[in-house]
Amino acid sequence: MVFEKVAEILAETAAEVIEPRFRALAAGDVVEKAPGELVTVADREAELIIAERLRGLLPVPVVGEEAVSADPSLVEAVRTEPAVWLVDPLDGTGNFVAGKGDYAVMAALVRDGEAVAAWIWQPVCGVGYAAEKGGGAWRDGERLRRAPAGDGPERWRGAVLGRFLGPEMRAVVTEGARGFASVTGGSGAAGVEYPRVAAGEQDFTLFWRTLPWDHAPGSLLVREAGGVSARLDGDPYRPGRNVEGLLVAADEDCWRQVRERLLGMAP
Repeated sequence: MVFEKVAEILAETAAEVIEPRFRALAAGDVVEKAPGELVTVADREAELIIAERLRGLLPVPVVGEEAVSADPSLVEAVRTEPAVWLVDPLDGTGNFVAGKGDYAVMAALVRDGEAVAAWIWQPVCGVGYAAEKGGGAWRDGERLRRAPAGDGPERWRGAVLGRFLGPEMRAVVTEGARGFASVTGGSGAAGVEYPRVAAGEQDFTLFWRTLPWDHAPGSLLVREAGGVSARLDGDPYRPGRNVEGLLVAADEDCWRQVRERLLGMAP
């Protein structure tokens, strides 16, 4: 019951306060909360609504992107509390502001520092994804099972969200990308990139910044679909560990070969 209700909360909140503002933001609805980081009235209103409704389902702390922006100490709850909700009320805010449909609403339930349930709602296409630790991954209620990438790196398609890459790593990745069929700059939204890997639309994605609300939902989705989401040292992604670099791939062999070819890291 709770599992299905969270999906409803995300979709209902999007319909109430996000979708009406898509391509209709007024003057003053968008501000820069940090250099290069936009936030809109839709982000803030959606987070308040989602947080209140999630606490009504399970009364544990809610760690939301906008609340942490105002008080960074709140993120410590992911590591210290037995259970927390993670909320990204509008993933892909830059796309939303630009009138592009690649944005999502996301939530995850974290227990003892590990995501155990996750939800991603993509309002423009009206598609919902969900995952439960040990229970599988779904798209609109249908089970997702990610097939191995197969065929070899020359046929693989991937993305590198390189906004936070330093110059040296950017040069390494640019050179390494030549060994694949295609490597794009990605959509600019984790809530779009993870489903693409889980559903077989692309074979890998490299992220650099790894904030928990961005990556806990999608990492669980990919893993439960049969893929891999791991730090560059090979450790599975956990939202309480804030280390740069996160590689998501269709399967273990794909993950290892992408790390070696794209990043120049020994197997």
